[in-house]
This record gives sequence, structure tokens and C-alpha cells, in this order.
Amino acid sequence: MTLDIRGSLKNTRVNQNQYVVIDELLSNAIDSFLIKRKEEGAADSLKIEFTIEFFEEDLIEGLSNIKITCLDNGAGFGEERTKAFVTKDTSYKDDLGIDGIGRCKGSGRIQFLHYFRKLDIDSVYLQNRELKRKTLHINESMKEVSETSFVSIPLGEAAYLTKVSLEGLKKDVREKILLTSSLGEVFSANALKHHVLVSFLQRFVSLKDCLGDFVIAFKTLENGVDREISLSASELPTYTSQKTLVIPYIGKAEAETFSVTHYKLSKDEFSLSRNTIAMCAKSAIVKDITGRYLKSKTLVNSDINGFYHIVLIESTYLDNHVNEQRDNFLILEELSDEDSFLTCLSYENIYDHLDAIIFEMVSPPDWSKDQIIHQVESKFGMSALMINEAKVRVRYGDTEESVVRRVMTAFQDEIIQDTSEIFDMKKQIQESDPNSDGYREKINNLAWKYTSSLKTIDMVNLSQLVVRRAAVIEILKLAVSKKLLVQNAVGRKNNESIIHQIFFPMRQDSNTAEDHDIWLLSEEYQYYSYISSDKSLASISWGDDKFFESDVDVELNKILEKNYRDNSAKRPDIAIFGKEGSVIIIEFKSPDENLDDHLNDLMEYAVLLCSKSKGKLNKVFGYLIGGNLNPNRMRGYEMFPNGHGWFATDPVKEHSTGTTLGELYSEILFYDDIVNKANMRLQVYKKRLNLSL
Repeated sequence: MTLDIRGSLKNTRVNQNQYVVIDELLSNAIDSFLIKRKEEGAADSLKIEFTIEFFEEDLIEGLSNIKITCLDNGAGFGEERTKAFVTKDTSYKDDLGIDGIGRCKGSGRIQFLHYFRKLDIDSVYLQNRELKRKTLHINESMKEVSETSFVSIPLGEAAYLTKVSLEGLKKDVREKILLTSSLGEVFSANALKHHVLVSFLQRFVSLKDCLGDFVIAFKTLENGVDREISLSASELPTYTSQKTLVIPYIGKAEAETFSVTHYKLSKDEFSLSRNTIAMCAKSAIVKDITGRYLKSKTLVNSDINGFYHIVLIESTYLDNHVNEQRDNFLILEELSDEDSFLTCLSYENIYDHLDAIIFEMVSPPDWSKDQIIHQVESKFGMSALMINEAKVRVRYGDTEESVVRRVMTAFQDEIIQDTSEIFDMKKQIQESDPNSDGYREKINNLAWKYTSSLKTIDMVNLSQLVVRRAAVIEILKLAVSKKLLVQNAVGRKNNESIIHQIFFPMRQDSNTAEDHDIWLLSEEYQYYSYISSDKSLASISWGDDKFFESDVDVELNKILEKNYRDNSAKRPDIAIFGKEGSVIIIEFKSPDENLDDHLNDLMEYAVLLCSKSKGKLNKVFGYLIGGNLNPNRMRGYEMFPNGHGWFATDPVKEHSTGTTLGELYSEILFYDDIVNKANMRLQVYKKRLNLSL
């Protein structure tokens, strides 16, 4: 038999548990002791000793590293166990028929090789009633290992023990798994003892009669200083309560049995660092689910009224569905309608039955569900009746906000169930026609319906706003690149009109069109006093008074007639007025049109609007927006520091008299930059709401 080291490393994923090598060494040592007890009738107790040596690996950068040694009094590496060691998917342990032995696929030693550069074994074992000794050395340059890689050596004075040593954490492990953690803290004797007590508690309890008065010692060697503590059988706690629950398969008669064991440990007797709620396989912790029930790090890492809680969930179903790395289970999050033919459980099924039991176990006696409900009602106006209708259980660790979110989510899910239409967001956006009468109503409905399908709701109004704005940005992006379906239709391609409609409905004002998207240009503009879009300037009223002199449109047409014979009816696309005497004028050009042909338009508009406003206007902000520009034809404009657009500030003068009427601040912008800026403003909200739209 030959173990392909590189192939095994490639095909076996790295376990992300920083204590995985400790768990595997301990699990193997226990298994080896159980084999020895069964095959040799040994009557002694399990003895295991972990030694952690810290050493300086890079004196210049001050980097430290570790060597972990595990010494056990198990059966050692006889012929059968040596053969199993070099077999990747071995069934050796499964076929032994020994109660309490770990389920084996041979991936544990692959984790050793993932984590460390060197692996050494020195084992004394019994063969034909005679003690023998063999060694093995593996380093990161080796490609494979076989039975012949083990070297038989004289027994000498060696005791009947097996020593496995792992030396030199690999760089990737330090950087990606241990991160910035201090090796001295992670692998201190105390930290290892607490980890082993919690992670192997259920296995120790179930094997108490087999392991005898076991002792597991933890030693550290650092800078010549030795520290040692131990965990013994006498320290094992007894469980506080144990419950059995039966979880049926969805729509089927079959069911699985789960047991929930609760340990409530005094902080004075057990100085643990955290509470633990976890799913186990073969009595060893695999999936930590503490965060589901204790909603903050403070709750997880602190005692609850003087006690730490360990809750362990076990089932044959979990044993059979643990993954190869033993860091999770091969279980679906939830079952869809398409999965109804499967005979299996999902995490959703399991949690539906577990939650009430576990919350009852970990909730302190002074916690009040009624108080949380009262706070929800007083702060959010959400009654206890609404909470009951949504079938939301208020549990320990909940805040008013978390309860409200779950209630809203439940109501949203109900909407989803009652809605027969399934919206394909991308398709709906591409089919939008900004020129159509129902365009904005369609976008609003689309945003609400998408919002109602969100699995996580923070604030429903914010969700709707963000989804709607994301849709509008996508529509503008498609319009600028001429990819809306309406732009590819047979007939006139009025791209400028389409873009205009996206910002604000044409030939309307803020008195008739409350719904618009002028925020695309600037968030503050939607709050201005009055907005006019492609309307006659003479028709604009502010209160009972006309804003401009009656001949304003005649004068405007003269300007346009003089410059553009084919656009005599043209006006500023959008004009936005503020009470402090300011006006924002916006000129849209088709993405294909050259902006440099229109560089003087903003000043002409500014002169006309100021001179005909009866003294009401003296500040003009102008925007010329399009897709093409020859910068060599520009005069008096400065480029923005970020390189996206140009700006200028000029006095507005009545040239026949030289009178200064006001000031014009103007910007030349590209549509792509507006799309990018608007999208960036939404990113923080999209991330918060977990939107991928």
C-alpha cells in the first residue's frame, strides 16, 4: 500500500478548526487504547501526554513556531495499523466492531500534513506476544509514503508507548487559519485542557468504563520554562439534563431520533472561556451552533448567572452524515419542493425541533420574555398579537430589533407564498421603457415585489428604496449603452428622450410629478422647491406669481433659433429652483452627440434666466451631460481631481450694459460617471441589506 501525499493534500480540504490536529491526535490515541484493550485484554487506564514546544523560527522577524508531541499507551503501529496508515480511504477501524471507536476514513493524518512540515512516529507495539519498535519520518518534500517507509529499530529501553510529533506550522496555516492569534495563547496548557474537556466531554462520559481513571496531561515548553496541567476522569461533570426528540422527514412516515445533553457547570469549579452548543458525530463536536442561541460574543464568552452551558446534540443521523474533514455535516440548509422525493433532514427541520428545547436549557431564570415583548410594543408599536400571528418565538438573547426583524420576515414569507408571479429582475429591467406611461409605476411595483422576497429584512422601507434605486441605476446604465429593448425596436431611436425620462418625466413639473429620480445627479436636488422638465418657462408659477417675464420663451427661442435652426422649440431639459435665488439647469445630450458643440449653451441659458426672472435668480448651477467630448475645444474649464468631468465658475453678465446678473457654476459630465457615482452611494446600503442586485 502507498499513500500519495501530494494527491491526498490536493483532494482533502483543510479543516478550518485551529485545534484539528489536537482533536485527531487525541481521537487516534483513544481509538488505539480501545484496540489494545480489546485485542490484548489490557486492564490499565488511558494515559496521554501532550507536549507543546515553542521555538524561534526567524530571529530577525521574531517569528515563533511550535512542535506538538502526543504520547499514548495505546496499541501502537502493528502490521494492520501500519497498513491502515498508508491507505487513504481505509475502513480498518470500522471493521473492528469495537464500541466507542471513531469512524475512520484516514483523513486525520492528511490534516497533520496540511498543518505541519514534519511528521514523526516512534511506536512500540506488541507483535506475536513480543514488543517491537518502528519509526517513520515524513517531511514536506516527500511525495508518498508506504509500509516500507516505516523503519524497524531495536527496542532498547523504550516503554510500551507511541509518540507522534508534528513540527513546524506551515505558512498558509499561520496566515489563513491562525491569523494573528498568538501561538502561546492558542496552544497554552489551559487553552488545550478547556478545549479537550468541552470537545471530548461526551465521548469521555460514554467511554468512562472503558478508559478507566484516565489522565490527559498538557505540557508547554517555552524559553526553558515548563508548565503542566492535566485532565482526569475525576474531573468529568455529570449532565444536568438529557432529552430525546424525534424529527420526522418532511412528508414521510420515517423519522430520526436525536438526543440533547445539557451540562450546566459552575464558573467557580470550571473556569471555562465560553459556552458551547454543538452538533456531534461519534460523541465528538463537529459543528458549533452557539451563535444561533446566544446572539452576541459577550453572551457566548460569559457565564450566565454564574454557570457555563455545554449542550451537545447527537444522533445516528449525524454520525452518518459527517463530512470527511469532520468539520461539518453533509446536510442541506433547507429542502425545496424539488427535494420532496428525498428521504433526508435539513438543518431547517432539525432547528425547528431543537430550538425550543435549547432555549429552555440556556435561558437564565431571571430572563423575562414578557419584558422583551413589552419593549417591542412600546418601541416599535408591534403588539404581542402580531408576534403570535407571525409564529415567532421570543427567546433568550433576543433584542427588540431581532424580534421585529423575524416578525417582518415571517410576514414577508407569507407574501411570497401568496404571490403566484415569479419576477426575473434582470429581464424586467431590460424590458423597461422609460418613455411608457406606466414606467415609474412598474419600477415601484418591481422594487416592492423584489423586496418582499428578501430573506433578511432590516427596514422594509429602506429595502424598497435601495432595490428601486438599484433598478433605476441599472436601467440608466442600459440606456446609456443603448441596450434597453425599446432602443433596439424598429423606428426612431430617441436615446436622449429615454435618458431624460429616467431622470424626470418630460413636460411635467414637481407639482404634477412627485415621483422622479433626479437623485441620480445629486441627492439634494430632489428636495428643491420646484422642478420643471421641458416645460414652457413662461408657464412656471411660484405661488400666485409668474416666475419669469412673459417674453422669456420668445427670447429663449431667439437664442436657439440663432444657434440651432432644427431645434427651435428646445428648452433646458430640466430646471430646478430654490427659494434662496438659485436655479439648476440640466442639459442631456444623446450618448452619440458631441458635447463640445454645446459648451456655450449653459451660459446662454444662465443669462436669459437671470435677466428674465424679475431679480429672483442670481445663482445658476449648470450641468451638460452626454457621452462624447473633444477636450481640445474647451476653454475655461478645469478637470476634477479624480479625472471624471470638468467644472468652471463664471460671472453671468448682461453684455449690452455690462451688468453682472449673477454667477454660473457649470459641470461637464459623462453618463458613465453618473451611473458609477450613484451606484457607489448605494453600495453601503446594498451590503447592509445583503443585496446582489
